[in-house]
Amino acid sequence: MNQDTPIRIGIVGAGGIVKQRHLPGLRALPNLQITAVANSTLASAEAFCAEFAPEAKAHARWEDVVDNDDIDIVWVGAHPQLHRDATCFGLDCGKHVFTQARMAATLEQAERMWEASLRFPDLVTGICPAPHGLKGGEMVKKLLAEGAIGTPFHAVLHSFSASWLDASQSAHWRQKVEVSGIQILTLGIYIEVLQRWLGHIIEVEARGNVVIPERQGYIVETPDFVNVLARFRSGLEATLMFSGVAAHAPSDKLWIYGSAGMLSYDFNTDEITLGKPGSTAEIIPVPSEMQRDWTVERDFIQAVRDPQAPRPKPDFTEGVCYMRVVDAVWQAMETGAAAKCV
Repeated sequence: MNQDTPIRIGIVGAGGIVKQRHLPGLRALPNLQITAVANSTLASAEAFCAEFAPEAKAHARWEDVVDNDDIDIVWVGAHPQLHRDATCFGLDCGKHVFTQARMAATLEQAERMWEASLRFPDLVTGICPAPHGLKGGEMVKKLLAEGAIGTPFHAVLHSFSASWLDASQSAHWRQKVEVSGIQILTLGIYIEVLQRWLGHIIEVEARGNVVIPERQGYIVETPDFVNVLARFRSGLEATLMFSGVAAHAPSDKLWIYGSAGMLSYDFNTDEITLGKPGSTAEIIPVPSEMQRDWTVERDFIQAVRDPQAPRPKPDFTEGVCYMRVVDAVWQAMETGAAAKCV
């Protein structure tokens, strides 16, 4: 596609993540138009268009956005329960598809998306990446590859917040299995990041609990906290802890322990610390040329314009890989036994 040819985007699900994160990136790109929008209601789609995309037409049905001669890309900003249908229908209609994370509500749905993408290799597909660790991730991988801590054998991650601690609050959409599916807190996010840095997880054990089982008449099934023991293909084992009911929660942080030291990453500050036996741990600066910025929208559009450009990451194969781990966590919680992720 010529660089001067306008690219037309149809948005399915125009909520906060689209407004706050994706729209600024899209609006900064030349020769790009938002031509169709569907949201939870026609009124909310019209309100979005009036404020953010006056050139676009609001639709009551998301299917009318996807099956539309006036769009080239389906930009899925809806909740996970719609990702499979919008993605597969979009590919069948000959559209490129970008979908918001998490990939899908269930592993089966994610696999259907992956299979559909294989049938249409000329169409660009991609999942919104986790911003966690974006700035210093390449430095972490470099340090590990260079043997800065020797052979990694154990890791610990905690991701705590108090966002679900107030029992008087109604259930968040992330706590509703009919909307979010098997997703739990930031589990999928950090599985995506850890597998990018440390390789694939092949087996998990897990225990979780619902601390507040009812919220304004809604019965909650999604755990308020979950603890996971994960074994990586490399032999490294990790203890991963997630909570939405942790008062005075510390910063999200990862520690990787190896035969020759310790490497930590603070996901709130992007601070990397390296410690060697017998010496004080030191902060490792990340060179500017290794720091990654948020270029998600630009990267996807460039891949649509230029077939030779790199395909966006994470792709659907990587998405299925983290979805397998999330699915295995549920299996492990339900059976009380270790569950395979491969």
